[in-house]
Amino acid sequence: MAKRIAKFHKVSFEQFRDGYLDAVGAGSEEEIRRIYDEIRLPKRATAGSAGYDFYAPVPIVLKPQETGKVPTGIRVEMDEDWVLQCYPRSGLGFKYRLQLNNTVGIIDSDYFYSDNEGHIFAKITNDSKEGKTVRIEPGTGFMQGIFMEYGITADDEVTAVRNGGFGSTSDS
Repeated sequence: MAKRIAKFHKVSFEQFRDGYLDAVGAGSEEEIRRIYDEIRLPKRATAGSAGYDFYAPVPIVLKPQETGKVPTGIRVEMDEDWVLQCYPRSGLGFKYRLQLNNTVGIIDSDYFYSDNEGHIFAKITNDSKEGKTVRIEPGTGFMQGIFMEYGITADDEVTAVRNGGFGSTSDS
């Protein structure tokens, strides 16, 4: 039986609004509130699915070679020694070569506690070589997350604490 190690939550409205304005660029308070209220928590499609589908909060339209940043409105609380790995949904990768710009999104367990509430974003590119435009309607799965347990080396003595998002754990 699979271990139950995590729980998805929505970020606060304020955090979603800030992320939405950063990613999309504009929107009225009422429009952003409506989008926020309709955000669905990730779910598995079947009992045998490993991946939790993340649903598009807004329409996503990407022509070949175009990139978009998607504020999911989602954060995840998980046990230590676990990570959430994010990938494009298989069908979108197969049909459009839809890719996450960082190849695999890595969501660490301590990201939940960062200043941005652990808001998960996806930066995606339509890398179609066949001239296909990707159209993803709101509420449609576009990314999947898979929880993986990990280990550390016997001599690991890291005590640093995260306080940010992308690149916040780098020494440089």
